[in-house]
Amino acid sequence: MHSIEIHNLTKKFGDFTSVDNISFNVKKGEIFGFLGANGAGKTTTIRMLCGVLAPTSGDAFVGGFSVVKEPEKVKQSIGYMSQKFSLYNDLTVEENMNFFGGVYGLSDILLEERKNWVLDIANLKGKEKTLTGSLPGGIKQRLALGTAVIHQPSIVFLDEPTSGVDPISRRNFWDLINDLSEQGTTVFVTTHYLEEAEFCNNIILINAGRLIAEGSSTELKSKYLTNKLFEIECEQVVKAMEYLEDSDFIDDTSIFGNAIHVSVNSNFQNKNQIVDLLNLNGITNIKRIDAIVPTLEDVFIHLLEHQNDK
Repeated sequence: MHSIEIHNLTKKFGDFTSVDNISFNVKKGEIFGFLGANGAGKTTTIRMLCGVLAPTSGDAFVGGFSVVKEPEKVKQSIGYMSQKFSLYNDLTVEENMNFFGGVYGLSDILLEERKNWVLDIANLKGKEKTLTGSLPGGIKQRLALGTAVIHQPSIVFLDEPTSGVDPISRRNFWDLINDLSEQGTTVFVTTHYLEEAEFCNNIILINAGRLIAEGSSTELKSKYLTNKLFEIECEQVVKAMEYLEDSDFIDDTSIFGNAIHVSVNSNFQNKNQIVDLLNLNGITNIKRIDAIVPTLEDVFIHLLEHQNDK
């Protein structure tokens, strides 16, 4: 059963096509990752699915409601958390919960029950009178998610929810997302932290408004990265990558921090080929060459490079 069904959804701004005829489904209760670089069309897609932005063409059904014909019903049936945090910093924790609870029609006993739940997941019991703006980023993030689902929607959209948050807080936040999914909530999340997408049941990669791949993390890696992958740490990384790109035994190269990832092909015999090539071009300080397990970032870079070659 699908919580979200998207049919040929398109959004144009003048001559610019932000989202280009995309179609896919999201299963009920799954954590769905919608991944892409900044400007790929992620936020525009979410705004259409939330009933905030009208599509140029196509339609989507969110919780059974059409975003074209029934946008107000869509808005009432979902939760939404933006990357900028939708909380009011000049209100207290309790005032924010009262405001969002009221927006979604909660009152009396039900409102109090849900407020207690939000305080619990955000670890804010006893701090109801604290100004929201004074909270640490990780706590504010959990409060923002709590207020987004205070009305217990069946679907929640999270647009870059962990942007600018420290790694420990990000991990704690994903524990909370998993809890929501286990309770049957469909979680549609965008992120540019590709390591976070490992937590998603299903993933779609989008680039320049078009879908370029879909599957679980394991499926994407096995389908698109069939060759061995090595990580090389050496001096003169940029020059080293240029030399490696021109070799006949390497298909793809990319820089990861201070290291280079290379995908080798059938002409590759052993690591000495890499050492000899770099030494021949004056790069002798090679610290290590290790075989590695591919990440989703490797998949994404591979797909982007091959799209640009078309």
